[in-house]
Amino acid sequence: MKESRPRALGRRAFGGLAAGVGLALALSACGGSSNPLSSAPATGGASTGSGGALVVGSADFPESQIMAEVYAGALNAAGVTASTKPNIGSREVYFKAVQDGSVDVIPDYSGNLLLHVNKDATEVSAEDIAKALPAKLPDGLAVLDASKAEDKDAMVVTKATAEKYQLKSIEDLAKVCSEIVVGAPATFAERAYGLPGLKKNYNCVPKKLEPFSDGGGPLTLKALLSDQVQVADIFTTTPSIADNDLVVLEDPKNNFIAQQVLPLYNKAKMTDKAKDALNAVSRILTTDDLINLNRAVSGTQKQNPKDAAAAWLKDKGLAK
Repeated sequence: MKESRPRALGRRAFGGLAAGVGLALALSACGGSSNPLSSAPATGGASTGSGGALVVGSADFPESQIMAEVYAGALNAAGVTASTKPNIGSREVYFKAVQDGSVDVIPDYSGNLLLHVNKDATEVSAEDIAKALPAKLPDGLAVLDASKAEDKDAMVVTKATAEKYQLKSIEDLAKVCSEIVVGAPATFAERAYGLPGLKKNYNCVPKKLEPFSDGGGPLTLKALLSDQVQVADIFTTTPSIADNDLVVLEDPKNNFIAQQVLPLYNKAKMTDKAKDALNAVSRILTTDDLINLNRAVSGTQKQNPKDAAAAWLKDKGLAK
């Protein structure tokens, strides 16, 4: 899913959007299903970190930046000093940052995180991914509770393109794939759910991949609406899908696995107090929250991520 979610959120992107973030599991992108991870204890053993100020990183798309500010705001409200380090880059980059301790925690997306640490993973549902993920993380890293919020990559087309080619699913897309240009992050060329997944699961080999670095954001949207690309990888929590009457193609073979938003962290400084603050966010966060937060930042309101996060935390009673 997300480009760093990607969302991809490169959406996400998570890559915006996306998010996502994101972060999937055989849950719907609406996040309406019960969360099979909500009762799971924080992973990473019973040991508590050394404490101290925490740095919350983010990937290079808006949803991840928002969630980083949400995490930092929740930590500060709980009395744990936290700052943010936004726009670190794709998962390949920020994962190493968490490993080397240059950031202590980062919002991620469960399914794509599992694929990152185990490229041969076959799990697709929320529950199965939750069971598999902790054991695959390298020493020193762990995840906390996953939220009900899900943001996964999706193949999105305009209504005109859907009507032209009679598209309802990626299976339908496969029939005309050789005529189609896909807009997506450059990493879509190698990731398991990207071009390799489309070929493996649907025998869909697009005419061309047009790379965009905004994780399904405004550049990708403009290319899709102008028919520069005919299908785009856009995160399911991206408001532009509904705002532009776009069509999300069904994915019957689960090429895009479940993607619940959850914190990935380095154990070195993570205390029980910090874990509780972050788990409190996960207990409340929904997919609709992600969509609304993305709209506040990327829509006409143009809020900065920190302000949007602060308003959400106050509304949910997690901060004053």
